Amino acid sequence: MTDHAQTLLREALALSEEERADLIAKLLVSLEGPADDDEPAVEQAWAEVVERRARRVLAGETAGEEWSLARDRVRRALTDE
Repeated sequence: MTDHAQTLLREALALSEEERADLIAKLLVSLEGPADDDEPAVEQAWAEVVERRARRVLAGETAGEEWSLARDRVRRALTDE
């Protein structure tokens, strides 16, 4: 991670929970390809899903999965087709 990215991360972590959830949603949407015909509705739906999941993690309701394990599981699923 670059110094600039690390600085942005530190600043983002200082935001409120709601601001962080909004930022996460917008960053994830930015990684998606072109949206369907109703782009605002699709973005809103994804934002709601991301926010709900982020809140569950922050509240300790779910622990998530270690990235290396998730990546390996996805790779296996893709090669087993």
